[in-house]
Amino acid sequence: MLDNYFNYKENGTDFKTEIIAGITTFLAMAYILGVNPTMLAEGGMPATGVFFATAISSGIACIIMGLVSKYPIGLAPGMGLNALFTYTIILGMGNTWEAALAAVFISSIIFLLITISGVREAILNIIPVDLKLGIGAGIGLFLAFLGLKGCGIIIADPSTFVGMGSLTSAPALLALIGIFITLILYIRKVPAAVFFGLVITAILGLIFTALGFGAGDMLMPSLPSAVISTNIDTTLFFGFASGFGQLFSNIPNLIMMIFSLVFVTFFDTTGTLISLGRQCGFIDEDGKAQNIEKAFLSDAVGGIVGSICGTSTVTAYVESATGIGLGGRTGLTAIVTGILFILSIFFAPLVLSLFTSPVTAAALVIVGILMIVQIKDVEWDNLVVAASVFMTMIMMILTYSISLGIAWGFVIYAVGTIATGKWKEMSWGIWVLAIVFIIYLFFGL
Repeated sequence: MLDNYFNYKENGTDFKTEIIAGITTFLAMAYILGVNPTMLAEGGMPATGVFFATAISSGIACIIMGLVSKYPIGLAPGMGLNALFTYTIILGMGNTWEAALAAVFISSIIFLLITISGVREAILNIIPVDLKLGIGAGIGLFLAFLGLKGCGIIIADPSTFVGMGSLTSAPALLALIGIFITLILYIRKVPAAVFFGLVITAILGLIFTALGFGAGDMLMPSLPSAVISTNIDTTLFFGFASGFGQLFSNIPNLIMMIFSLVFVTFFDTTGTLISLGRQCGFIDEDGKAQNIEKAFLSDAVGGIVGSICGTSTVTAYVESATGIGLGGRTGLTAIVTGILFILSIFFAPLVLSLFTSPVTAAALVIVGILMIVQIKDVEWDNLVVAASVFMTMIMMILTYSISLGIAWGFVIYAVGTIATGKWKEMSWGIWVLAIVFIIYLFFGL
């Protein structure tokens, strides 16, 4: 029955290969179970609730992807999107987490409509490729900055605004060791390097604690109660429903939130799905991918599921390439990944007690490094492009806001293009976005 549905032979795979690929993809993505609760908790959300929301929404989204599109791709709350959710929408704009979840729900509906209507290609053609690359790289730098700040390697300084903290402090030292370990594993091409880096760092954290060299808020888990938990925290489920009141009380703020979420989700998802589809061999010589629209549909539904469960936008993960690299070619790979995410809810106390800020810092830094690599394809010889990409990246960090970084990039690109006398070549979309962002930057709406 499974062979008839997933067509193993046609895709050059088999049942055993798909199972192994699914397990591998889960291990490569599992770090999000520790990172997401830590990050969203800074926005006032309960860490336990976020853990369950992350595990359940990821599991459901993966299973939907596997059944609907039959793509071997795992989904979970996106790195970068969770930073946008916490540090820009909640902390930067002053919204409650309920309102932020409502914004995720609406943005996912819009993304679903974009997918169904078939206007994705038109939107892709509006935005310059270099700006897309710059935004992705900027988010990578922002994630790394968050990781270094959270563990105390980077600290506030009254003279220079930022400075380097004491590397001999327990949190900073543990994070630094974790970064080195994870980087070495990744360089050595160890499968699921980020996840295993987190596990090794967490174990070292326990040793630190046992020796009396505390590493932050890490606690020694009480086994077996810390291993198995049946007390599922559902406090965040449908939490977005109470956020619509605040969301619609400030329309300009609402527009900026929705735009930022849709924009980042749209281009992150597009790049990931097309790249993974090509790796699977699903894209032909003309650039057309089989069932790609169903994959986009699954991704959009995953975002809706995430907002209902109580987490930031769920999207496709490039880490799925690890399972694909082992031969995963059908939706069964994604389904196995989803089942493992759901089963992980029983290990919440253990994960939450081990994966604290000093431990998850390594994951943020390594993911940041991987995201910054894409700027190699930027047309640096073009000063307009170079200026807009540079301002996008640096302003994300200096303003502590992904949306402000995007705004600066578009405004600089528009001004630079006008200065070169090529303003007639700018698409109407760039004109509209530049005007909106100028209003946003100068009037703070």
